[in-house]
Amino acid sequence: MRTQRTPRTAARLVVVSPQDTVFLFRDHNRETGLHWLPPGGGIDPGETPEQAVLRELREETGWTDLAPERLLCTWEHDFTHQGVPTRQYEHIYVTSGPLRDPVPESPDAHWRWWDLDALAATRDPLWPPTLPALLRAPSREPVHLGLIPSPTS
Repeated sequence: MRTQRTPRTAARLVVVSPQDTVFLFRDHNRETGLHWLPPGGGIDPGETPEQAVLRELREETGWTDLAPERLLCTWEHDFTHQGVPTRQYEHIYVTSGPLRDPVPESPDAHWRWWDLDALAATRDPLWPPTLPALLRAPSREPVHLGLIPSPTS
């Protein structure tokens, strides 16, 4: 039997430092487990993806001086969000920014600056899963990855 999933849209911002490191948060979801993902989250009613990513970046890092430079990719995935089975459609943007610590909303937030080799070598799941390849060989146009099942689906 298939699980009925509630649609949700989200936007995330991959921040790349001048040292070619990538800023990611660690998250844990009971359905998908531990994973690393760029700052971001759900798009509120009336928001554009660009507005949402700026709001989420401010809420999660305290940074207000960055803006999306380009849309890197879109993708869909299934997970449980706040107890609700969800199919999330994500807009992943990329920007450049300084190597610095966030001032996160949550004092227990776990984050890391990853160099591209370590990011490509990690066994920890990434959202989106193809992030290292997308950053190493950027396309002029956004890449549409479609639905990517989680390892536990």
